[in-house]
Amino acid sequence: MFAREAGPVADEQQLLEIIASNSQGVLAAVTRAGYPHLTNVLYVWDGQERIARVSTTADRVKGRILRRDPRAALHVSGPHFWSYAVAECDAETSEVAMTPGDPASRELLGVHSAFYGELDEDALFGRLIDERRLVVRLHVRRLYGVVLANPPGA
Repeated sequence: MFAREAGPVADEQQLLEIIASNSQGVLAAVTRAGYPHLTNVLYVWDGQERIARVSTTADRVKGRILRRDPRAALHVSGPHFWSYAVAECDAETSEVAMTPGDPASRELLGVHSAFYGELDEDALFGRLIDERRLVVRLHVRRLYGVVLANPPGA
């Protein structure tokens, strides 16, 4: 039988450490019907601005949903199943990359370089434009989650 007591509460710094130490998460957005739309994403974290940046294409569902309703949440797993952080966010989308070196393609270059290292800019700009890529900026407004030092079953 489980005891009825308050669950563990993580402080903000612990939650930010989970987000900063990862680049993979699950992005949740609210569909027109009110159901959550969940998608696995790679993100780049900017701790000073408290923004997670995600590269996507203009025609993907997450981008369309977030342009209509900017409420989002990013769930990031910690080092084991019982630790996680959730960032409630206001989403903002960049313009679609249209020409090599435009603001959107430059921002996308930063996102993709974080994952893949130094890239051939000309080739990348061509691909970003062909794929109609844009950046989803997730501005963190609230954090919650759990960080257990000694998780059950460990």
